[in-house]
Amino acid sequence: MRGSKSKTLSSLFRSASKLSKQWKSASPKNSAEDIALKNYVSSKPLSEIAAETLKFNSHGESPTLLSRELSSIFCGDLDYDLTDSEESSYRSGLENVLDVPWLANEGKCNTSARQKVISRERKEKWTFKNTEISRFHQLVNQCGCKLGADTTIKVFGKLGRETGMKEYNSLIKLCIERARETNDEEVSLQKLSKAYQLLKSMTEQGFQVEEESYGPILMYFVDYGMVQEFDFYCELIIDRNADSLARLAYYEMLLWTKVQNEDKIEELLYHLSLYDGTDKSVFQENYLLALCESNRVKDFERLLQTIDTTTISSTASLTNIFKCLGKYRLESSAVKLLQELVTSGNGEKVISNFIYAYTTSIPSLAVEDIILEFKNLHAELELKLASSQYQNLIKYCCELFKVHAALDMVDLMFEGGMKLSLETLNSILEACDKSCEYQLVHRIYSLILRHDIKPNSETFRIMINMTVRSKDFEGAYGMLKDLEKFNVRPTPGMYNAIMAGYFREKDTRAALEVLKKMDDANVKADSQTFSYLIANCSSEDDISKCLDEMKDSGVPLTKHVYMALINGYAASGQFEQAKQVINERGVHVKGFNEIRSVLVSALASHGQMSDALKIYEEMKESQCKLEPKAIIALIENLPSEGPLDRLLHLLEQLNGLDQWVDAAYRVIPYCIRQNHFRSIVDLLKKLVDTYKDDEVAQESVFDEVFFHIAEKDPINLQFGLDLLQVIKKEIGLLPSRQCLDFLLSACVKAKDLEACHLIWEEYKISGLPYNILSYVRMYRAMLALGDYEYAADILDKIPRDDIHVCSVVQACQAAYGTGKGKGKKKKKKTGKDVACET
Repeated sequence: MRGSKSKTLSSLFRSASKLSKQWKSASPKNSAEDIALKNYVSSKPLSEIAAETLKFNSHGESPTLLSRELSSIFCGDLDYDLTDSEESSYRSGLENVLDVPWLANEGKCNTSARQKVISRERKEKWTFKNTEISRFHQLVNQCGCKLGADTTIKVFGKLGRETGMKEYNSLIKLCIERARETNDEEVSLQKLSKAYQLLKSMTEQGFQVEEESYGPILMYFVDYGMVQEFDFYCELIIDRNADSLARLAYYEMLLWTKVQNEDKIEELLYHLSLYDGTDKSVFQENYLLALCESNRVKDFERLLQTIDTTTISSTASLTNIFKCLGKYRLESSAVKLLQELVTSGNGEKVISNFIYAYTTSIPSLAVEDIILEFKNLHAELELKLASSQYQNLIKYCCELFKVHAALDMVDLMFEGGMKLSLETLNSILEACDKSCEYQLVHRIYSLILRHDIKPNSETFRIMINMTVRSKDFEGAYGMLKDLEKFNVRPTPGMYNAIMAGYFREKDTRAALEVLKKMDDANVKADSQTFSYLIANCSSEDDISKCLDEMKDSGVPLTKHVYMALINGYAASGQFEQAKQVINERGVHVKGFNEIRSVLVSALASHGQMSDALKIYEEMKESQCKLEPKAIIALIENLPSEGPLDRLLHLLEQLNGLDQWVDAAYRVIPYCIRQNHFRSIVDLLKKLVDTYKDDEVAQESVFDEVFFHIAEKDPINLQFGLDLLQVIKKEIGLLPSRQCLDFLLSACVKAKDLEACHLIWEEYKISGLPYNILSYVRMYRAMLALGDYEYAADILDKIPRDDIHVCSVVQACQAAYGTGKGKGKKKKKKTGKDVACET
């Protein structure tokens, strides 16, 4: 940064080592932007910055009036259940809270005593009849979520109040989140300047700037490679908290590795080797952790050899180091480090946890091999495998849905005389349920009976659900009868699982019979029970009866009931009633957007796209996010002639990888139908990048695309041929055999003989040898396109020893002829031809 007198961490190291070279930034950035940032944040107080940003006039409004505005935001139109008196009490309570000084106007010398007094005052005042906001930092977070960072800061600027540590950290986090979300450099600059002012304000109030405050800001600079800005903010942090120097070393190393400045990385490591301060091991640890996250294997290994790992007191740091050793496959270094820890007297359980971190981080290693490596390392270090270590491995298997391996581990535990915790058993059941391995419930139940495990109600609920999923309703009822043996009381969730199963099988009579069995067992129906009943009602009258019965039973209206009402009304064609559900009194604000998302999904799925899109637009205007299922429902049901921009915008709103991929596969057919070539290329590039470590998945992406191209009517063969070239030249991949098979079929539909020969050559170019199916497909194509001479050449290459191959050849000849009698030279029959005919 031009003109800056700040010292970076590396220059401070040089000072400590009596090396006085002046550090100069190697950043290619223009310093003008950095100077602008410094001038911007240092010239004006926070309230003025916020007022300028939002064109806000800060005069003429009292804190009391503002507190009423803020109260109206939180109590607004969605709080239907508040009476006038309750609302008045709520607003009064909120006003009182805002009147409590967050920091007294005393001198700054006795900060600790002052904070204790304020803490007591806040505890006295923070008692609301409505307990939605029980802590002030929750108020800050909710204000930020509802109003955005700008308006939140404006509110505090208007109040003229100073905040505490939690509030400062919440606001800093909001600023950085908004800076990450925007693509506008000016907006980003404003957010960073606000974060700087907040840090500066903290120090002026006597707070020490800790990593929780500055960490999000520095990580922002690291992620975007902002070298000069990093130095600018470090100046404030170091000046106010000299003890943070060692931790800032971690962020600096991350920054240089991010921008790939080899000279700076080498310089930091060199000066670290010369440094002889008492805190050297702390710096080594932080550099090592930074290199762990930067995939710099050689630098990591070199530094690891110079550090005394027994001086690392943080278990979390050592765990990360062992994860890195596993990721880089540094087995010899891992074993050496483990032996050092054993010698230094670390407990067996702690070392076993490090072995777990190492083995489970080894890439591309099958679960069975991970378990074997885990056991071998314990044997080599003469460590006993305890029950807790087995259960860690079992949970790891469950996370990967390798439930068979998990159950094999359970068998080993029982053979060794160990006990299985109920928590681990339930995690296995949940993994079996999620991975659809429902048949394993019988094996697990057998283990419970043989080894005297004491299951709880949740164990039985999952087992009953799995049994129902495998359509064994008799077995599910049998488990209900066995509850008495284990002294477990039946719950509504157990019966709900059976009821849901009958509804899936469209057996309404049996589903309603579950209600009678619940009554006989003295188990009251809950909101989930009524949700299933309402969602499966066939008429509005039936829904009304369910609601009346629910009211009589004293069961409250929950989020799931509202969702069921929407789906029930939509399924019975009562769309206006479905839309009225979101206007019902008592709809919880917390689940309101989720309920509206279900309404969007239900309307879209039942052909009411205009209404669904209208609600979606309303949610977008109020900055409410649509649930992923609703987004996918809109994408799936949008008319084929609709605008592409809307589809792509919906796709961008999906954050979850699996959800995005699912939706992308639904957008691809639309792009093919509408011949949006560039859009489908962009989607394919993103999908390929998503599956960069999975070649099989990459192939399946292209297979899906060429399948839709071949199925399109009318066919657009040139679209497919152009896409084939893009895949090879822009994406840098070769097409799979199935892609070419689909294109070959498309050539036949398009009646393009020349393109057919081009695709036939692509098999050779892509390194895909011709096989029987290839020859049969080409033979069929040549017959269909009338090139009987080339078809005869292909026929000679088809081995027809298999009766099925012969039948396919004859079917092709029957459909398209053989060209005999059309002026072609008659070929002499071979032995294979005679065999086929007989």
